[in-house]
Amino acid sequence: MGQLNLFTYIPSTSIAHDLDVRCKLCCLSLMSLATFRGGPVPLALITAMVAGLLIPAAIRPLTLLRELKFFFLLVAMVFISRSVTTGGEPMINLLGISATKQGIAEGALLSWKFVLVMLMGIVFARTTKPSHVKGAVQWFLRPVPFIPETRAAVMISLFLRFMPLILNQASEVSQAQQARCFHLEKNPVKRLVRLTVPLLKKTFQSADRMALAMEARSYSEKRTDPAFIRSGHEPLTLALCLLVLGLSFMV
Repeated sequence: MGQLNLFTYIPSTSIAHDLDVRCKLCCLSLMSLATFRGGPVPLALITAMVAGLLIPAAIRPLTLLRELKFFFLLVAMVFISRSVTTGGEPMINLLGISATKQGIAEGALLSWKFVLVMLMGIVFARTTKPSHVKGAVQWFLRPVPFIPETRAAVMISLFLRFMPLILNQASEVSQAQQARCFHLEKNPVKRLVRLTVPLLKKTFQSADRMALAMEARSYSEKRTDPAFIRSGHEPLTLALCLLVLGLSFMV
């Protein structure tokens, strides 16, 4: 069995775990909008809120750095790209490439936003059962015409369940290749192909086994979903998220 990763649900009794999943989805949407709309002051407030949720979600900084190393590499590339392509006052000049003061500020702000959105998604995944997500998505889509809400909710729920599995399989493939000294390969295209092909094969095989297991158990879309349980903190939590969203538009 693969090890747990950042996108695996961890049972607990924290406030984030006890919130109604519908409230968590609304708060996630509001905070994501506030993150992309806001400046340094709202982002600092959102960062403090997210940092407070990382502790009950059992997420350690070293684990974040290890599991999200490729994501942080992408963020670094975005920061460098924005720093050298934004016009303004030159601040750093290296090998004929200038990074402007305005570009560095914009790149840092954009990278900050990307990291916050990723952390909010991780907190949501660590504190919410996929079955509860299915019920919430189905509840939100039920009033929308021409959309099979049950089928759409099942697809999203299965995606959330498969995400940790895919990450574990990618880690297993990478470790197997390192044991065969494949990390010494210098060609990045070959390395990408050799990692992607076996990973896709494992993913499709797992999906086939899941489909067969569901058929063997006479799975049907008409089934009893988990009941929504409110903790009583939902109004205050929504009000706080709306306050942060309003602050992001004002500041």
